[in-house]
Amino acid sequence: MSQPSTPSRRALVTGGSGDLGSAICLRLAAQGWQVIVHANGRLDRAEAVAAQIRESGGTAEAVAFDVADGDAAEAALQALLQAGPIQGVVNNAGIHDDAPMAGMSRAQWTRVIDVSLHGFFHVTQPLLLPMARTRWGRIVNVSSVAAVLGNRGQTNYAAAKAALHGASKSLAREMASRGITVNVVAPGVIEGGMAAEAFPPEAIKQMVPAGRAGRAEEVAALVGFLCSDDAAYINGQVIGINGGMG
Repeated sequence: MSQPSTPSRRALVTGGSGDLGSAICLRLAAQGWQVIVHANGRLDRAEAVAAQIRESGGTAEAVAFDVADGDAAEAALQALLQAGPIQGVVNNAGIHDDAPMAGMSRAQWTRVIDVSLHGFFHVTQPLLLPMARTRWGRIVNVSSVAAVLGNRGQTNYAAAKAALHGASKSLAREMASRGITVNVVAPGVIEGGMAAEAFPPEAIKQMVPAGRAGRAEEVAALVGFLCSDDAAYINGQVIGINGGMG
């Protein structure tokens, strides 16, 4: 195989060690990205995904920090930037802590928003100027159908993800002239640990017009496309991938 004339671009995937995040990491690596696999605390899980990418002939490294901790994120990102700009960012890190709002604690509300919304800022903001200097970049924020339709017990999660929609549209306007796109992917019910616990198969058939849960690889394919050169004119969009739920 001949060597490419230019070095491959680097992409950071937060929450890259989970079911969906690892599928996104593998997809981007297959498209030629050098992937930085992020985990919150379990560096060993991120290392396992990075090792899988390297075994497949790709390039990957692992990193662990809490996206909700601005100082920790800043320190980790500055260390990563010493090797050059990061031109792809997939903000996939997020947590659930579900409860009806009437019985929701302040801690439940705050932590979910800290990770999904403040985490987006902590991770993305330090990378913008180095990215802009290259005049090319892709930012994809992973949201949820809950942010579009609402979901019982998830006022905190829906609020955090819906806020990402507005932030993404605004950031897209700020960065578009630098060749940087900012889009949102809003998955519905996707196979994996969380979906299996929350939704029995019969419920999925009733909720989802397609009659099945989506696959992580299907979401990863959409993210991969949005991170490609072909998607240069798609910007500031919220794209649902939910089997027709809405």
